[in-house]
Amino acid sequence: MRRIDAIYTAYPFYGSRRITAALNRAQTVPLNRKRVVRLMRIMGIHGLAPGPDTSKPHPENKVYPYLLRSLVIERANQVWSTDITYIPMPKGFMYLVAVMDWYSRYVLSWQLSNTLDTAFCLEALEQALQVNTPGIFNTDQGVQFTSEAFTGALLEKDIRISMDGRGRALDNIFVERLWRTVKYENIYLNEYPTVVALRQGLKDYFTFYNQMRGHQSLNYQTPAEVYLA
Repeated sequence: MRRIDAIYTAYPFYGSRRITAALNRAQTVPLNRKRVVRLMRIMGIHGLAPGPDTSKPHPENKVYPYLLRSLVIERANQVWSTDITYIPMPKGFMYLVAVMDWYSRYVLSWQLSNTLDTAFCLEALEQALQVNTPGIFNTDQGVQFTSEAFTGALLEKDIRISMDGRGRALDNIFVERLWRTVKYENIYLNEYPTVVALRQGLKDYFTFYNQMRGHQSLNYQTPAEVYLA
């Protein structure tokens, strides 16, 4: 699963077939694609193209249209988005969710969980809403984000809901870039031995990311400088 995560982080548009092929190039004993599909489902990941590996909403949950196509992002709190990523551990794994402001790349909140439930996503949302309120909130179509609890918390604040097209991982491109940055600059370098160490390491890293790490796309200003301007 760690190798799948590394491949997907580098190439989030890869589906199960390409990931299986990439894994098998380094294997003496070929891996079965069905096993890769099963592991990707556990990890909560899918490729760009729609297909059997795509995360699906609960059939009873409402799916909202994607509102960001051709939208010019010109101010903080115009658009927020969220996503979940898989974090490999020496024993087992964790899931990380974060809420980001698109304009500034500022990470408003984040939470860890050992399951793909709605509760930790809702907790991250509520934490972010204590900072401010966006005009639009963008998610994928996963069951966590299409749940009545999650969408209801947004509608209660009169926030417009946008959802990625099914299987279109790059509709949420800024969060995908965040995951790549977090993993290459922190997770893969540290290999945290425990959840306690992981939590502290992420706390330190997100402080660095928001307050100290200049972004080329922001003219080397930090996310905090742009968000709080």
